[in-house]
Amino acid sequence: MMKVYSGPLSFYGAKVLIAAIEKDLPIEVEFLGFDLRSPTPYGRNDEVDRINPKHQVPVLIDGPLELFDSTVIAEYFEDLAPGKPLWPVTIRDRARARLLEMKIDEIWFPKILRLRDLRWKPDAAELAESQAVVGAFYQGLEETLGDRDFLVAGFSNVDIAAYLAQLFAAMLGEPMPARFKALQAWRRRVEARPSVSKVCGDMLDYLAAAKFPVPQFAG
Repeated sequence: MMKVYSGPLSFYGAKVLIAAIEKDLPIEVEFLGFDLRSPTPYGRNDEVDRINPKHQVPVLIDGPLELFDSTVIAEYFEDLAPGKPLWPVTIRDRARARLLEMKIDEIWFPKILRLRDLRWKPDAAELAESQAVVGAFYQGLEETLGDRDFLVAGFSNVDIAAYLAQLFAAMLGEPMPARFKALQAWRRRVEARPSVSKVCGDMLDYLAAAKFPVPQFAG
């Protein structure tokens, strides 16, 4: 069985766990130690440190194969279980989805996560910048969605990444504004999926057990 190292509140780890459930891939999950009240919340793990020079989760071990980075792992899952695709069928739609996922992972989410860091070292100008990025993120998703059920063609890795990013934004005090009606309907469709309900439900239970606020829309 494949093994995934993740964290109880890891955005990138959650992407991998949701994808594995969507594809019916059996995995063993080991969560790293985590202190929600620390500015450096994750503990260290020898296997993670050995495999990933960035010392970050997720890390996947499948026999002799060792991978890190959520997108690389998701691509591996796509090859393992192509009958349950998490990328669109056409070449152009796949390219659009991959570009949007990259933007979420590397541009928007780091700004969203910065809201957490600003709790420890407040900076009014940087807080305003991060809030503006979150607002642009919601606006951009609404425009991308249009009148479709999902962001690019059918449900895909980009919907997983976008859902998790808006969930983290809500956790950190910047929930999706009510005016984004289409996006809120999209959110309900995504969170109704058993994979998303399971992985994100566990994350929210962790928050509640630690006596941290849980986004109201997510129960």
